[in-house]
Amino acid sequence: MEGNVMVQNEVFIERREVIHQIDLLMDNLTQIKDNTGEFLLNFDGLVVDDKSWNVWNWPQGVGLYGIFKYWKLTNSQKALTIITDWFKARFEEGVPPKNVNTMAPFLTLAFLYEETKDQTFVPYLEDWAEWVMYDMPRTKEDGLQHKTYGPENKNQLWDDTLMMTVLPLAKIGKLFNKPEYIEEAKKQFLIHIKYLSDRKTGLWFHGWTFEENHNYAEALWGRGNCWITIAIPEIIEILELKEGDFLREFLLDTLNRQIEALASFQDDSGLWHTLINDKTSYLEASATAGFAYGILKSVHKRYISQEYKEVAYKAIQGILKEINDEGALQKVSVGTGMGDSLNFYKEIKITTMPYGQSLAVLCLSEFLHYYI
Repeated sequence: MEGNVMVQNEVFIERREVIHQIDLLMDNLTQIKDNTGEFLLNFDGLVVDDKSWNVWNWPQGVGLYGIFKYWKLTNSQKALTIITDWFKARFEEGVPPKNVNTMAPFLTLAFLYEETKDQTFVPYLEDWAEWVMYDMPRTKEDGLQHKTYGPENKNQLWDDTLMMTVLPLAKIGKLFNKPEYIEEAKKQFLIHIKYLSDRKTGLWFHGWTFEENHNYAEALWGRGNCWITIAIPEIIEILELKEGDFLREFLLDTLNRQIEALASFQDDSGLWHTLINDKTSYLEASATAGFAYGILKSVHKRYISQEYKEVAYKAIQGILKEINDEGALQKVSVGTGMGDSLNFYKEIKITTMPYGQSLAVLCLSEFLHYYI
């Protein structure tokens, strides 16, 4: 795995530079904390830290998955230590309340169990998967309601749910031979496609409400879309869906339509706008990293045309330019709730957030495949 990869305009990216950037990102990610309290969210007395590494929530869950992927590809003991130390410390503290976002770290825990067969993980994996199956709030048509620490989001479907909750459920179902979990995961993908994919563009709306039957601002929001670009190739691999399987073909048709649209909206910088189809909205790097991962993996797995490799390479170039000397990904929007207007998304603040580093590690780890 030596050498370099040529991307746009005969620009070469050396493998050692990619490794260096991943190390920087991991160092930043594992040291990041909220020293000002700006990112402490208060939900009726329950205070949630939305920025620090030593917290059990979705940004850390995405980061753990990226670091796990890096470990699997390189056997980096640093990466493995980061993951095992994180879970050990969190278990000692006690796991948090169950919701759609706190389920996210279980994707990495399930893969880690598959590698280590550490039996102390089993009760956690079983208990949380059972909660998703039988106790997690549901919408009409039995969708998984996007309940977080804050509002219950009654009868709401969000893009994020497939990444944060459905992928872990599917992996646990495969591990423990639970066909009912697997069928539930399949059903959730179909429900979310039914209500969140935009027929006109192939992109995805941020959310849907069964209370009022609409897609809110009809925002084709970047980071929400990137969860789909990641989740579809992941679910196909996790469930080992074979060629000719109807769900595999349906999911790939959905993915291809989205990526075709993404290619047409990509900025010359390699990044995408936070509202994908609105050039007046700012360029956003965390969504770009998610798109780069999903497109690279889909090309690598031959789920999509090889021509999209150039789209992903252009995005990788853009991402590398946004990693600062401290290993933080710049141009990252802060946590974003459901917006009732397009301006809501355009006015979301930009800072460095752990999921920026998380998604950058994920996409750069996938990029390492192209040095083999």
